[in-house]
Amino acid sequence: MRVYLDHNATTPLAPEVLAAMTPYLTERFGNPSSIHAWGQEARQALERARATVAQALGAADKDTIVFTAGGTEADNLALLGVAAAQQARGRHIVVSAVEHHAVLHTADHLARLGFEVTRLPIDTHGLLDPDEVRRAIRSETILVSAMHANNETGVLFPVARIGRMCRERGVAFHTDAVQSFGKLPVDVDDLNVDLLSLSGHKIHGPKGVGALFVRRGTSMRPLIHGGAQERARRAGTENVAAAVGLARSAELMQQDQEATAKRLADLRDRLELGLMAALPGVLRNGHPTERLAHTSNLAFAGAETESLIVALDLCGVAVSSGAACSSGSLEPSHVLAAMGLSRERVGGSIRFSLGRGTTAEQVDRVLELLPPIVERMRRVGAGLAASTGVRA
Repeated sequence: MRVYLDHNATTPLAPEVLAAMTPYLTERFGNPSSIHAWGQEARQALERARATVAQALGAADKDTIVFTAGGTEADNLALLGVAAAQQARGRHIVVSAVEHHAVLHTADHLARLGFEVTRLPIDTHGLLDPDEVRRAIRSETILVSAMHANNETGVLFPVARIGRMCRERGVAFHTDAVQSFGKLPVDVDDLNVDLLSLSGHKIHGPKGVGALFVRRGTSMRPLIHGGAQERARRAGTENVAAAVGLARSAELMQQDQEATAKRLADLRDRLELGLMAALPGVLRNGHPTERLAHTSNLAFAGAETESLIVALDLCGVAVSSGAACSSGSLEPSHVLAAMGLSRERVGGSIRFSLGRGTTAEQVDRVLELLPPIVERMRRVGAGLAASTGVRA
């Protein structure tokens, strides 16, 4: 039995999504900017997709949706676009310390351009205190970016409260909702956001497509220049098939959303409690309740992250150490480090992220395989420590 528990990295393409996309990869191939019938057929599909994504976000105006090549581009467009448009008013930006690298590295780029960036700390549970945001905002602050749900721990941020704060101060507010969109209700008005990023391949849609919600009145400049596509906010011929796929996946994820979240939370708890019962020294990283239903980040004392991932992979089980874009990196997780966890705990942590296809049998398979793997690693570590005189 193969078990895929890395849905926060990517999800399998839903058959219904592939079916919706296929006509626009084959006979309906027109350029949506062309005025002939082929082009107008593609244009209509693109605008239907835009309206569907807007509806999924609770946005009344479909023209607030900008299709991008993914969540990373959406994050870049939000930060760089607002910074370019509003720098005459101020050059101060606020982000949390545990944002996805698409936000953090973009903020670093802005710092090199002369902007001042404040990174806000989180607590030991991975939560962001809204008062930290309140204290950070100044007269020259033009943008705050705080993610909706953390990709490594699943911890949820109080985005609606932060958004209200920003609105009171006249500061644009962006949230990266790549991990939360489709998994729980995401409404741009309820969350008080001006900009929101999402991605297709996290919700059983295609890779290479995402979207940025931009509230009307939000001053922003484009990153990509050329034609007037996406209402002059992103030049380049739109990927109609991918946009159609994103829209179809958004529709599917809204079906039975609450029941699905409950089922996945039960399976996640079954996994966590089973591992904690089978192994001493297993600790949960992140808040126990303020988190996504399908995400679990656990630390295994006496084991090492990469060895655990490889051992499970050899048994047909896919898990990860955190952000997929950091794979291959030997650096410790910036998220877990920001929580103040010890280097040893961070170095023995893995993320399990369940999906709509995850079953109880698959969870039980992991409960069967993982404890002996950890015990074996602990024995080897204890033996090495004894032979070298180093405390394990």
